[in-house]
Amino acid sequence: MSIVAFICYLAVAAVCAFIAQRFAPGSVPGGFLTALVVGLIGAWSGGSMVDEHGPIVAGISVVPCIIGSAVVVFGVSLCGGLRRHA
Repeated sequence: MSIVAFICYLAVAAVCAFIAQRFAPGSVPGGFLTALVVGLIGAWSGGSMVDEHGPIVAGISVVPCIIGSAVVVFGVSLCGGLRRHA
């Protein structure tokens, strides 16, 4: 994988994470870097849970990436909520 392909992969993963934050209850604090990490984890987990469905951009199947990112956003927001109440 070239550096340009990796940067495109990161950008698509971050955009999918921003979209997933709109669908998932709760939110993840932080800006672009947090969305980038959530997007990477979401792209990996979404690709593992669901096979390639929908459009593929920069080597990422967009629909599973958004679904995986939404699951990660929901999990992180749950953990953040538990930590604040403890």
